[in-house]
Amino acid sequence: MNRMVLQAAVIERGAMRYTPAGLPALDLRLEHESTVTEAGHPRKLRLELKAVVIGPLAQRVNQVELGVPQQFAGFLASQRNGRGVVLHITELL
Repeated sequence: MNRMVLQAAVIERGAMRYTPAGLPALDLRLEHESTVTEAGHPRKLRLELKAVVIGPLAQRVNQVELGVPQQFAGFLASQRNGRGVVLHITELL
């Protein structure tokens, strides 16, 4: 199963674009910060992740305030160039 739920803030948002099928699409850069426990020890995490949202949800995500943490859900896929991953957002929780 490929499902990811992440609390993150939108730190960069591209311009709304449209797919060849006419669906709205929005490219984002998300930032996550937290502390987790690994092998019994606390570990601080900070990461940036590319994300994309396609369809009606793109207009809703376009209204999210920059820098304010939100919960996003979706799936991970390879970037078109094959370098790294991108979160395809399917839900704003």
